[in-house]
Amino acid sequence: MTKRIKGSCTTILVGKKASIDGSTMIARNEDGAGPLNPQKFVVIKPADQPKHYKAVLSPVEIDLPDNPLRYTSTPDATDGHGIWAGAGINSENVAMTATETITSNSRILGVDPLVDNGIGEEDITTITLPYIHSAREGVKRLGALLEKYGTYEMNAMAFSDKDEVWYFESIGGHHWAAIRIPDDAYVIAPNRFNIDQYNFDSADTLFAADLPDLIEKNHLNPDRDQVNLRHIFGSATIKDTRYNNPRAWYGQKYFNPEREESPIDQDLPFICRTQKKISVEDMKFVLSSHYQNTPYDPYGTGTEDEKKQFRPIGINRNQELHILQIRNDVPAEIAGVHWLAFGPNTFNAPVPFYTNVNDTPTAYQSTTGECDPTNMYWLTNVLALMGDHNFGLYEDQENLFEENTVADCRNLQLKTDAAYNQQTDVSAYLESVNNQMSAIAMARANKLLGQMLALGEPQMKLQFTLND
Repeated sequence: MTKRIKGSCTTILVGKKASIDGSTMIARNEDGAGPLNPQKFVVIKPADQPKHYKAVLSPVEIDLPDNPLRYTSTPDATDGHGIWAGAGINSENVAMTATETITSNSRILGVDPLVDNGIGEEDITTITLPYIHSAREGVKRLGALLEKYGTYEMNAMAFSDKDEVWYFESIGGHHWAAIRIPDDAYVIAPNRFNIDQYNFDSADTLFAADLPDLIEKNHLNPDRDQVNLRHIFGSATIKDTRYNNPRAWYGQKYFNPEREESPIDQDLPFICRTQKKISVEDMKFVLSSHYQNTPYDPYGTGTEDEKKQFRPIGINRNQELHILQIRNDVPAEIAGVHWLAFGPNTFNAPVPFYTNVNDTPTAYQSTTGECDPTNMYWLTNVLALMGDHNFGLYEDQENLFEENTVADCRNLQLKTDAAYNQQTDVSAYLESVNNQMSAIAMARANKLLGQMLALGEPQMKLQFTLND
C-alpha cells in the first residue's frame, strides 16, 4: 500500500445572510505535508468521470452512478498518490471542499476503529461531487459512502448551494455527523473536531442513524447536561492549544474584535455571528493570516519564542486556497465562482473563475512537477520564497499586488455579468473571460516579481563598492 500523506488545512464557512452580497461561501486552505505539492485547476466533464473508481492509497473500489455532472477540480498535478480533487463546483451550482483533517480520541476509536481499506481525502470529492444536486444531498451521499466503505482517517468536509451551507465531520471508522450552518453565521474550522453543541432532533442536523445510541451505549459523553460533539468525539490536547485553537481564535478575533478569549481556549465556539458582512477579501485575509498585530506573528516584533508559539493559518505549506461562491444576485448560468489562489497565501491573489465552463486557463491547468514560472503555482512559490527572507521589505508591494489583481478581476467580472446574456455560447464566452482573468493575475504577479528584484538586489550580501 502506498504511504499515506496528511495535510493540515483551515476552513471558513459563511451563510448567505452573513455575506456582503447574499452569496453562500465555503473556503479552505489546502496545506500539504511539505512545502511543495504542485496543484492544478481543471474541469472534469461527464465523459471523463470514471464509472468504476479505484483508489491508490487503499484497496477500495467503487462502482459510481451513471450520469455524473460536470465539475471544477483542484487535483494534485503529479501522479502516484491518487486524485486529491480538493474542491469544486458542479454544473448544478453545488460546491464541495474536502477535506479538513480533524482530531479524534481513543474512546470513539476503541468503539469504531478506523478502516485501513476504506476511503480517504484522496477519494472523497471525486466520488461525491459529480452526483449531488444540493448541499443536503451531498451530506447524505457522503454519509452513506462512509457507512458502507469506512474511512482510514478523520476528516471534515463542507457543502453549499445557493441557500444552504453544511459542515460534515467523520467519526471513527463508519460514523458521521453534519450540521447546517445558520444563514446569518460564519465558522472558522482548524484541524480539530469542530462541531460543539448538537441537537439530534433538529431539522438542521444529519447523522449516522445509530449515533445517539452509540454515544449512550458506550458512555462516550463526558458532560452531564449537554451534547457537545467536540467533547464526545474530539480532542483537547496540548497540541490543540498550539496548533489548532489559535487559528480559530485569530479568525474569530478578526470578525469579532470585541472577543476576549484566549488563543489556547479549548472551547472556542464553532458557530459564530458578527455585525460585519463578510466579503471574499475578508476570507482571503484570514486564510492568509499569520497573527498580524500580535506578538505571535512570525514576521512581527515579538520575541523569538512568541513568534514560534502558535501555528499560523498562512504558512509555507499552503498549496492552494479556494473560496467557492454561489451567488444569489445573478442568474444560475453565472452564479458559481471558484475563487482560486495557488501557493503560500502571503504572496498570492484569489482569481474569480466562472465554473460554467468546459476548460480552464493554461497557466492554472498545466502545472507539472517541474518548476515552471509560466504556471501560476510555481510563480507564486518563487514569490513566496523571495518574500519570506525579508517580508517587511516586500509587504507593501505584495498588498498592492493582491488588491490590484482582485480589483481588476472584479471589474472584468462586473462587465461579464452584464454582457453574458448577449452571447450565443455562454460557456465558451466564460472560458474566454477566465483566460483574461488568468492573464491579469499572471501579469500582476510578474510585475510584483520585478518589483521584488529591484528592492531585493541592493540588499544582497555579495557586493562591493565601485570606486574607479
